[in-house]
Amino acid sequence: MRKFILAILMTSSAFAWADDVCVSSPSDKLKVNVSDAGGRLYYSVTFDGQEVLQPSALGLKTSVGDFTKSLSIVDTQNSTISESYQMRGTKASSASYKANTLTLNLQNKDGRTFSILFQVSDHDIAFRYQIPRQKINKIEYKRARILSELSSFNFPEATTTFISPQIGPETGWEQTKPSYEEGYSADAPMAVESQYGHGYIFPALFHLPHAWVLVSETGVGSNYCGAHLSDYQAGIGYTVAYPDKGENNGFGADFAGIPLPGETPWRTITVGNSLKPIVETTVSYDVVKPLYEPSCDYQPGRYTWSWLIWQDNSINYDDQVKFIDLASAMGFEYCLVDNFWDTQIGRDRIAELSKYAQSKGVHLMLWYNSNGFWNDAPQGPRNCMNTAIAREREMKWMQSIGIKGIKVDFFGGDKQETMQLYEDILSDANRYGLQVIFHGCTIPRGWERMYPNYVASEAVLASENVFFNEGAAIKEPFDLTLHPFCRNATAAMDWGGIIMNKFLSKDNKSRHPRHTTDIFEMAAGIIMQTSVQCVAMQPNNLDELPQFELDFLRSIPTTWEETRFMDGYPGKYVILARKATNGQWYIAGLNALKEPLTLTLNLKDYPGLSQLYIDNKKCEPTLNPLKLDKKGCIKLTLQPNGGLILK
Repeated sequence: MRKFILAILMTSSAFAWADDVCVSSPSDKLKVNVSDAGGRLYYSVTFDGQEVLQPSALGLKTSVGDFTKSLSIVDTQNSTISESYQMRGTKASSASYKANTLTLNLQNKDGRTFSILFQVSDHDIAFRYQIPRQKINKIEYKRARILSELSSFNFPEATTTFISPQIGPETGWEQTKPSYEEGYSADAPMAVESQYGHGYIFPALFHLPHAWVLVSETGVGSNYCGAHLSDYQAGIGYTVAYPDKGENNGFGADFAGIPLPGETPWRTITVGNSLKPIVETTVSYDVVKPLYEPSCDYQPGRYTWSWLIWQDNSINYDDQVKFIDLASAMGFEYCLVDNFWDTQIGRDRIAELSKYAQSKGVHLMLWYNSNGFWNDAPQGPRNCMNTAIAREREMKWMQSIGIKGIKVDFFGGDKQETMQLYEDILSDANRYGLQVIFHGCTIPRGWERMYPNYVASEAVLASENVFFNEGAAIKEPFDLTLHPFCRNATAAMDWGGIIMNKFLSKDNKSRHPRHTTDIFEMAAGIIMQTSVQCVAMQPNNLDELPQFELDFLRSIPTTWEETRFMDGYPGKYVILARKATNGQWYIAGLNALKEPLTLTLNLKDYPGLSQLYIDNKKCEPTLNPLKLDKKGCIKLTLQPNGGLILK
């Protein structure tokens, strides 16, 4: 099969393509061309007249029929979409989506029918498959198993990658993977085989000779399984792949099941001549809809977290009081109590702790294991989130003692059964006014708009690894200058901490050091996007940090009206401008290079800026009045592993 497809693709120039259909963006710069070649369907993409995707396969194999070959286009329809919407908790509080659409109605040789819908905005393509109810030879098809997907992304030669490998099931610590916590490549060739032989996760960033492309998916809830990308094959590219059979401890299907009429999630492609459209895209939210109404007015904010540096032994009543007091002193809204609270503090004392926190103007969030049986992680509470009855009991209790959020950890993969669990937790939590953060988990796929009480997911090699080993601490600048262009470009990311200790230890003297400057960490709080941000300060920081750093952290916003890309390169440096929902502009920069980086920033479009936080040549933090030249520009030097903030 694949060899035959490869032969078609390699000789495609010899075909007189039949039934070519085209849809363009409103600006006419981004174009999708769909071709029927010998009964097989392909799409190609150009931007500004330049090839972005070479002929790439389309099609599905289903229990209704094989929609990968012997296909013919029955008819097509074109339309337009224009929509504006409001959101909370993402890179922009409002968005305006305008796109041209193309629907292709197709049938195979057996008369089975399906459709492909493309939506093309000025920098984004979204497509999905639709299967109607149908009656063939007196058999009415009212449901379908989607067994595999032929959709591919076939990039031109010389394209390089910024992608992370998918890992196999029941691997890692206590068999808790896959959990989207593997490292990313940087400008790697496409032909490099994935580290674990399971392909690559979404989102995936590609650097073409003349463009940038970000590929992902959105709109996945209980309706489907999560997908990822296969390894690269010359002439074919990367193909959409479904979960491994072993995920979720082998329980559940490695395919998707849908009622008919039904549809798949959206595959998304963001395209730009620069990185600006990649960083600023809202396509993850543009093509999905809210699935329910919020039960209350969910509040964004900041939280303290003892576990990151004080670890398991800190999950006791007295230490949690210290972090509640820290949150109160900083004006933070939340304190997260991590694993083992059920046994090391106990439910009665958690109720007391919650009452104490509220007396200090702080609300608690509680950690939970998602188990179930899909991993061996011993941390409790266990068996509280895996069934509807257990969740109902637990969430009712949490509401009664004033808990405002949960962090649920250790999921089992991307099967539809697991996606159902995510949705069930979110939906049930909404009834009890609980916001939700996921860890040890898959990437979110449009969830900020689909689920109004959803906050963020980890789904990244996050701050706990900075604690666990110095190699991750050394790599932190690379990671945090990469994610604005891929992982955090498509969805909220709970990195888990603006780390202010100089050393990764309780005494702030032992173990390995942090390898970033204070200004880098503070700026990372602007660069990393999530509506409930972890400020992983320690109680000792109140006495150790300069007053201007404490003042900044006390006022750091977490929700944004607008985000603009200013400069950067994945894994090297990034400069972003964000307008807070109170109307104030912030500009933040991170430098992952081993040498100073000098940039000139034009600030004429960012009114109200007056302060500059930046490292001096000794990498010491400084606060200075902002001075611009007559053109509204400023020349700045970011130190290695350093940062800047303008506000």
